[in-house]
Amino acid sequence: MGQGLWRVARNQQLQQEGYSEQGYLSREQSRRMAASSISNSSHRKQVQGGIDIYHLLKARKSKEQEGFINLEMLPPELSFTILSYLNATDLCLASCVWQDLANDELLWQGLCKSTWGHCSIYNKNPPIGFSFRKLYMQLDEGSLTFNANPDEGVNYFMSKGILDDSPKEIAKFIFCTRTLNWKKLRIYLDERRDVLDDLVTLHNFRNQFLPNALREFFRHIHAPEERGEYLETLITKFSHRFCACNPDLMRELGLSPDAVYVLCYSLILLSIDLTSPHVKNKMSKREFIRNTRRAAQNISEDFVGHLYDNIYLIGHVAA
Repeated sequence: MGQGLWRVARNQQLQQEGYSEQGYLSREQSRRMAASSISNSSHRKQVQGGIDIYHLLKARKSKEQEGFINLEMLPPELSFTILSYLNATDLCLASCVWQDLANDELLWQGLCKSTWGHCSIYNKNPPIGFSFRKLYMQLDEGSLTFNANPDEGVNYFMSKGILDDSPKEIAKFIFCTRTLNWKKLRIYLDERRDVLDDLVTLHNFRNQFLPNALREFFRHIHAPEERGEYLETLITKFSHRFCACNPDLMRELGLSPDAVYVLCYSLILLSIDLTSPHVKNKMSKREFIRNTRRAAQNISEDFVGHLYDNIYLIGHVAA
């Protein structure tokens, strides 16, 4: 009874002050809606003031543009990045749609040099009728030919004037190209030792730790699957090149090319031992140090221990 009388008196007081429950809620809702509209308008202004690529890609100006956005609306750098993921066939199809980009020589020049970093024709005066779009198609055709028959591929590049008949130019082309099949490349380098010599000299191993340098070397010049004369040749050439790039380190450690040769072979054997699932009893660090120092006595124990740690933590040097 007392609570009922209190509610009646309270409602009368609110009515007199103009704050009925319904009016109070309506005014509260209106304030919230006003605040929401202000925030939405400020957000809209922010979006209008600085449209990013995400909003640009989602923009639809007409029903004809409901597919992928026109590359000509994007910055040239972004268009080049997108097209760089396409092969020659897809690029020809894309050029039928984006004709302005298809005629952009700077775009095709960038596509050529991003895939084939060095060609002899880059440093020559272009012949009459030359275009980087045509060159791209020839480079793609030559790469496919090389991956089927390396000798025919190199002859194709020479016949088109893309490469000079020079071991140094062929080595630079191989070093800067990422579309050649590594198995075919290994066969070609085994036959063309003159090209192999120039390819080795293109590597710079200055201030690199020996296992890391060996990994980089075998990343460009893949090691054979079996031991043999070719593997010995690769390790010999690497040892001399590593010493030539690090003369101060060699004097400090008292290493010679023959000692580096021994260390490289030890690293390859250790890599096989630690990574092969068929080897149950893995070589310990103490065993590796003892065996390596027997073959090369002038090497410090700490240095050999660091070699073991590198293989144990990072993995195979010729994977």
